[in-house]
Amino acid sequence: MKALIVIDFTNDFIDGSLPVGQPGIEIAPRVSQLTEQFVKSGDFVVMAVDLHEANDPYHPESKLFPPHNLRGSRGRELYGELHNVYEANQKDIYWMDKTRYSAFSGTDLELKLRERGIAELHLIGVCTDICVLHTAVDAYNKGFEIIIHEDAVASFNADGHVWALGHFRGSLGAKVVTVK
Repeated sequence: MKALIVIDFTNDFIDGSLPVGQPGIEIAPRVSQLTEQFVKSGDFVVMAVDLHEANDPYHPESKLFPPHNLRGSRGRELYGELHNVYEANQKDIYWMDKTRYSAFSGTDLELKLRERGIAELHLIGVCTDICVLHTAVDAYNKGFEIIIHEDAVASFNADGHVWALGHFRGSLGAKVVTVK
């Protein structure tokens, strides 16, 4: 069994308050395509979506980044065609709020994966060197097989993106795949 984890592919992270910009826009069709493909195959699909509260002085990201993915904001909505894919397949996609970089931190993700017997995780979304990376590290430490879709991850830091792809391969034993 396998699962697709779509990480933080929201308006704020693509062209909003904390934008990946063009690299995120370029992977958008592939993110939507993979999401549809996994849904159609009957695999477990998770939208792991960053959630922040306005003016939260206790959240560590408040000191690092501008406000983003605020509850109820347009910025927190899924970006582009992915929004439509989600709307058309809501019953087959698990929406999961997350408040830290890793999709495992403070969520029920591991429980949902284990109860389904899932051992193989496919990770896509943004940012390659932040939330995708931290999710992959936790997945590795929990014994999951990791597949990163290089053509469906991006970052606002080009050097960090390249470094993370190497780290996935060299330190986490992940398969990094692409259809380019």
